[in-house]
Amino acid sequence: LQFTEEKLGQAEKTELDAHFENLLARADSTKNWTEKILRQTEVLLQPNPSARVEEFLYEKLDRKVPSRVTNGELLAQYMTEAANDFGPGTPYGKTLIKVGETQRRLGAAERDFIHSASINFLTPLRNFLEGDWRTISKERRILQNCRLDLDACKARLKKAKAAEAKAAVTL
Repeated sequence: LQFTEEKLGQAEKTELDAHFENLLARADSTKNWTEKILRQTEVLLQPNPSARVEEFLYEKLDRKVPSRVTNGELLAQYMTEAANDFGPGTPYGKTLIKVGETQRRLGAAERDFIHSASINFLTPLRNFLEGDWRTISKERRILQNCRLDLDACKARLKKAKAAEAKAAVTL
């Protein structure tokens, strides 16, 4: 009732400290930017949406995500197979073997980068959103409920004093 009356402009609202309001605004901003950065980093590391959904499901089921061959590693595999087919002694075959080995190392480095970025960058962001932010939200709701209770009590006290004053005048 107090919340509704405040929204309709019919009840007084106890204002919180300006510094505290600033902290709440900064917390909201931090949460919003963290969510955006987390989502965009996930898109950068895994551009395929269905693979991201699959990884999300594995994560939620507490199962190990199967290792995927990166595009670089797949290209390296094709180059090596082609080199063996053409003959490793031919100039084309030698070149394909060299480039394929380099591509394989690049693919492995990409996989290591994705794994490292996930552990060292995305995990702390998720921990903030799933841990600290939930705590902040819970405490904010508790504070809001206490403030509403206080304002409701103030309104009842004001009405009681007004009724008492009116009764004293009529006597």
